[in-house]
Order: sequence, then structure tokens, then C-alpha cells
Amino acid sequence: MDCKYIWTNGKLVAAAEAQMNFLTPATHYGMAVFEGIRCYRTAKGPAIFRLREHIERLHRSATILGWRELPFSVGQLIEACQETVRANGHEECYIRPLLYLGGGGWNLNIDNGQAHVGIAVWSWNAYLGAEAAEKGVRANVSSFTRHHPNVVMTKSKVAGNYPNSVLAKTESVRLGFDEAIMLDTQGMVAECTGENIFIVRGNRVMTPPEGQILEGITRDTVMILAREMGLEVSAQPISRDQLYTADEVFVTGTAAEVIGLREIDFRTIGSGRTGPITQKIQQAYHAAVRGELPRAAEWLTYVPGR
Repeated sequence: MDCKYIWTNGKLVAAAEAQMNFLTPATHYGMAVFEGIRCYRTAKGPAIFRLREHIERLHRSATILGWRELPFSVGQLIEACQETVRANGHEECYIRPLLYLGGGGWNLNIDNGQAHVGIAVWSWNAYLGAEAAEKGVRANVSSFTRHHPNVVMTKSKVAGNYPNSVLAKTESVRLGFDEAIMLDTQGMVAECTGENIFIVRGNRVMTPPEGQILEGITRDTVMILAREMGLEVSAQPISRDQLYTADEVFVTGTAAEVIGLREIDFRTIGSGRTGPITQKIQQAYHAAVRGELPRAAEWLTYVPGR
């Protein structure tokens, strides 16, 4: 990874110096929350997409996990992300803030531990492959079920939640697929291992409701853009067989952006390539993140000094 400097607990240090002690409790118990954010090259310079919303969700994740007080405010972390991008000299990059249990808490009580924060940035290639946007990818319905919200709360990006996604993704890749689709505990479609999922039927775009999913910021962006394009958008329960008979299926996430699924469980979806509605949403999303839509002004935080 081409990360030269990491912001840690209020200051930038060389990446090689940003080390964790073996006895950092977050690595033993998964007690950490994080965000995935992207900075894009625009005509006005590097701009971070929906930065405030991501940092606000980071704070909410920490609250859900149980922290009562945090060492840095939303405003301070927004500035820290800008500072880290600027220091590393990136025009486009992925940004990873991590808030973690840095000391104490060995008795499994978060009140006895200290919260630490780090921010790293690095260049990011196509998450699901270089040809994924045009051709779409293959997926299967995983044998692993998405977490129940009363087991590990699903509205928080807790590091300890992600073995669920790792198990599903690894299984699917070993079976020859690109991504896994996870069902909720009622057997309805929830989300993929790192993306939210949508289906298209005619002029309607549908996505699973908020119950057991992570409410993705890219998901929210796409729903807004799709409505502005005149499409009917709804959040409603989706069954597994509705995936097979959809005109189009696509997934959304900060890393993946907007990617069509051309095949699910050996069943061809639509034409077997990224469909026309998905393509229009892809184009609108790519224009938004690069400041080419009027609405983008409220979504972009520019990196000063670059």
C-alpha cells in the first residue's frame, strides 16, 4: 500500500512508526469501528465524497458499540482525513479511519478501556475487478446468514462483525464466484459481503429494507440519484427467487461503487451483462463523485492545499 503517513491520535507519523502493541485489546476482541471513504480527482482538486456522513456514522458506530466518550469530534476527524490525504499527496485514494480499543477492557467491559483513533489512506483499484463495471460479476447466495441485529448490531461497522463477510466471500470465491449474497435470519435477501444490493424491474428499483443491513452511504446516494432520474425507488423485502427473475441486479458500496450482477446461482440475469438502468446509475454516480453534477456540491469535501 502506498501510504506514507498515518494520522494517529492527533498527529501524523510515518507509516512504519504507526504500530500497534501485541496487547492492543481491539485485535483480541474485535473492539473497533471503522469507515471506508473515497477521495476522487475533480476539476477543483481532490475531493472526499460524503465525508461528513461517513464520520458521523463512525461516531454512531462507536456509540452503538458502547463508548460513552470519544477522544475526537466529528469536525476534528473530518480535518484529520483531509490532512492525511494532503500529507500523502494523493489525487484519488481510499481512506480508512479506525476507532479502536487501545488499552484496557480486558474484562470485556468497554468502560474500562481507552479509545484510540488512526487514519490511513492508499490508492484503490477496482474492488470487484477491472471489467466488472461493464460486464458485471457472478454471485451466489451464501450458505452463511447475515448477522441478526440482536446478536451483533448491524448498523455499526464493527471490526468484529466482519468474519461473517469473510466466511461468505471466501466460500464464494473458492466456488468460482466473484461475490456472495447473504440472506437475513428470515430467509430474505439482506446484502452482499461488502455491498448493498438492488434489483430492477421495469422502471422500479428495489432494495432490502434497513432491518438487518448496514445502511450504506453509497446505497443512499444511489437511491437519491435514481429518484432524480425519474425511477421509482423503494426499500422492501426481496426474496431469493426475485433475484433470479429481475431485469437487472446491481450492488453498491464505497469500494465497489455501482456494479451489475450478470449471473446469480448459475442463472443469467437480464442480458447477462450490466443492464441499461444500472449503466445510467453508474454514470450518474461517477459524475457525482467527481463534482460533475449540481447536487455534488453538498457531497464533496475538498482537500485544501492540493
